[in-house]
Amino acid sequence: MRRGATRVEQVRAAPTDRARPARWAWLLQPLPRGDANGRMVVVVTTLMVTFGTIAVASASEGQSSLNGASSFALMVRDVAYLVFGLAAAYVMARVRLEVLVRYARQLTVVGLALLAGVEVVGVSANGGRRWLNLHVINLQPSELFKLCTVLYVAWMLQRHHDELGSARQLFLWSLPVLAGAGLILLEPDIGTSSVVLAIGYVMLAVAGLSRRLLVRIAGVGVLGFGVMMLAKPYAAKRFFSFLNPGQDPLGAGYQLTQSKIGLGAGGVAGLGLGHSREKWGLLPNPHTDFIFAIIGEELGYIGALVVLGLFVWFLFAGLRVARQCSNPVYQLIAVGITTWITLEAVINIFSVIGWWAVTGIPLPFFSYGGTALITELGAVGLLYNVAHDRSRAGDVTIREHVVSSYRDVLGARAGRPGGRGRRPRDW
Repeated sequence: MRRGATRVEQVRAAPTDRARPARWAWLLQPLPRGDANGRMVVVVTTLMVTFGTIAVASASEGQSSLNGASSFALMVRDVAYLVFGLAAAYVMARVRLEVLVRYARQLTVVGLALLAGVEVVGVSANGGRRWLNLHVINLQPSELFKLCTVLYVAWMLQRHHDELGSARQLFLWSLPVLAGAGLILLEPDIGTSSVVLAIGYVMLAVAGLSRRLLVRIAGVGVLGFGVMMLAKPYAAKRFFSFLNPGQDPLGAGYQLTQSKIGLGAGGVAGLGLGHSREKWGLLPNPHTDFIFAIIGEELGYIGALVVLGLFVWFLFAGLRVARQCSNPVYQLIAVGITTWITLEAVINIFSVIGWWAVTGIPLPFFSYGGTALITELGAVGLLYNVAHDRSRAGDVTIREHVVSSYRDVLGARAGRPGGRGRRPRDW
């Protein structure tokens, strides 16, 4: 810069980073690049989203015509949701992970507030109240709460892993997740509530929660499910209708019966893309919960196996990201996201082929749905972010608090070598 330059010339010649300070540098980082596992996650997700958009365009044709719109009206809306989802993925790929985990509690509180709002001013459809009408989109908070669960459990393990070996402390710190699952159950939505609890359960198991506590948690879950089925006989009848759909072919078993007819009609190679018969009013929800049946009908067993292969690929890509991650907190985030996507795929496909109850769980990246698609793509962006992280943190392994003898009790109280040197948190 020349010595006699004017003030205007000095400003123009100043470095760009000084002239335009990054206001969001505390939250966002440059888009990470270069990790092979991260690219693999993006590739498999791109293939699933592309395949899913084509499947929605075909499966929604009948519903769009029934609504009096063009054949591809729902597909156009799905593409709009996809744009929002890509934006969410981009933001989550750039967000600083340490900041995201630090504010996990606040995000969970927002998620709980939205779930509570559903109970007050929620929109009802298909026998359930699960949405908030934002006019631009019908927001489904239960989908957002899955991501909140992943982040909150990661924060909980980072800050309180040394306490979670105690059943009482584990219950207290898990209350936000349990409250969210309970609010989702009131909608009612057994499937999504179960997925939320399963995400937390798997993350705790990977973090080292004792087998004793894992068995106790599973037992409480089974007992609670049994009590709920006894309290609601009608819900129990619908849930267990998959065991014998022919017993009520025009009622609880109708949807599954039509799904099997469609899959059987597809055979090996299918009837051809766009040539499904079930989507024309025979199979309810052909473009949402039962889109896998339409894929099987139009593209046959070959198309169905391609879908299965893509989800297996995603599972291994997510596990590779988790395994290479050097930060145990972010490693658990990768485990939670991979569990979430894979478990939903398994539940949905099993429901469609009659191996499990119809619970309303969508097929990730394939089923039509705004909030679900946006949240899933945001989770993929976060998984891509974790794949590029090279930070390190302390151990977050859960260790059970056990007092093995009366001598250990005395030692723990007196701080002698025979005990832990502090009062056990179970007391």
